Amino acid sequence: DPRRREKAPLDTPRRAMGDLLGNAVRFGIGGEVMAAGEGIETVLSARQVLPDMPMMAALSAAHLAAILFPDTLRRLYILRDDDPAGDSARDTLVERANAVGIEAIVISPQLGDFNEDLRTLGIDALRSQTRMQIGSQDVARFMAMAA
Repeated sequence: DPRRREKAPLDTPRRAMGDLLGNAVRFGIGGEVMAAGEGIETVLSARQVLPDMPMMAALSAAHLAAILFPDTLRRLYILRDDDPAGDSARDTLVERANAVGIEAIVISPQLGDFNEDLRTLGIDALRSQTRMQIGSQDVARFMAMAA
């Protein structure tokens, strides 16, 4: 909503068609390191501080738990939402990733999700909290530093 810091007040704000299970909206080309989150807002918020990291938005917690892993993936950052559905998706995704030899690292928001953190706490706070949660080998590679 351009008049306030909230989502637009629509009766049915989310709609999707087609076979979504296992698929995701992708930002960047999959490689050895990627991040995955539930919603587009979450993923695009994380991309504000990790602009070079390929990411996937699964569009729901159930879909996040079921995303298909690219063959090249070795480390997966899970952008969890802080709610019971996010916890369940996180647990399932960590288990699935570990079972196929992919390192899973969970990144948690301070508030409900990364978009809420960005809108409420600001980009500097999001950058700081993200920096503390990603592997040191990925900070210089993917993280946007403050100007």
